[in-house]
Amino acid sequence: MYKLLSHNDLDGVGCGILAKLAFDKDVKVRYNSIASLNREIEYFLENDSPDTFLFITDLSPNEENEKRLTSHYAEHENIQLIDHHKTALHLNEQDWGYVLVEDEDGKLASATSLFYEYLVSNKYLNPTKAISEFVELVRQYDTWEWEKNENQKAHSLNSLFFLVSIDEFEEMMIERLKSSDHFDFDEFEKRLLNMEEDKIERYINRKKREIVQAKIGKHYVGIVYAESYHSELGNELGKEFAHLDYIAMLSLGGKRISFRTIHDHVDVSEVAGTYGGGGHQKASGSSLTEKAFKQFVTDTFNLEPLHADAKRNRYNIKETSFGTLYQNRRDDLFFLYQKNGKWHIKQNKKKLSDSFISFAEGEKFLKRNFEAWLVKDEFFVEYLINEVKKKE
Repeated sequence: MYKLLSHNDLDGVGCGILAKLAFDKDVKVRYNSIASLNREIEYFLENDSPDTFLFITDLSPNEENEKRLTSHYAEHENIQLIDHHKTALHLNEQDWGYVLVEDEDGKLASATSLFYEYLVSNKYLNPTKAISEFVELVRQYDTWEWEKNENQKAHSLNSLFFLVSIDEFEEMMIERLKSSDHFDFDEFEKRLLNMEEDKIERYINRKKREIVQAKIGKHYVGIVYAESYHSELGNELGKEFAHLDYIAMLSLGGKRISFRTIHDHVDVSEVAGTYGGGGHQKASGSSLTEKAFKQFVTDTFNLEPLHADAKRNRYNIKETSFGTLYQNRRDDLFFLYQKNGKWHIKQNKKKLSDSFISFAEGEKFLKRNFEAWLVKDEFFVEYLINEVKKKE
């Protein structure tokens, strides 16, 4: 008999689907949040038969349960943990642990892809084209390679995951992977996904008007209250407000924070770790601890939302030879322009002492320190006309 304890997101459930394909009715699968895993491990150690083989995927135990699992393994040798989070690398020291963030070629791993390799190499599961395609979609979504590769199908798979219950998703995927030559969505699912995309777009547009900015530790952070669509929302907010180091999405009902970044120089798993959480470099989460509540909720509650840049401008655009005009809530005007190979800023027509090697660095300085935004064309044209008149 086998037992699988896995995460309750797409990657974790992907492992459950593979386990049921491999072991059918001989496996019992339990999906867990990060917080509930350790209770499940304790139950297994105290109540399950010693002959039951335990898999743990996409999650890692606390220090106490790590010791208990090691003692159990020394006696029974029937535990295998498979994970891909950097915060779990220390478990490679255990005979029952296998943690790989990326392979020798730099390809990022997911729990589903690692578990698939394990099942195939141990001849528990015969590989097929459909299963391999499904596993790759899960891997690309979980590692965010889908965006770089413009693999909308991977994103759609995650959207479908949240549109139905886990039991329904499992049943659909298992049936499809058993009977299909390759993996695809049916016509009903495609229509459903199109409707969902429209809903997500409206949700993101609303949240863009609610995000606030704060400096927490060494990072400039965008903070927004959001109960759903964290992956899509974090990605879009990160691109819209690229001067921010990361986005923190607060789910007060779930008492959790999700962290997302689009930047390679920021590791949000380290941020999450300061609040007892963890995850990936660009996507992590933690509980809303007392410390986190103060920093992200209490201290930021009265902040005004950020103002988005003007859209569809033809003249006041970034990196133009005319210079670019910004404004903030105090009605200060900022003119970002290039001279002698460097970028400079005038605040209300007075040149600031700082200079920048690139437009992007100058704009980042503006947005971080003054929360300024790109003004509309008509305001920019009026500004230039007034400047010309003063020189006549």
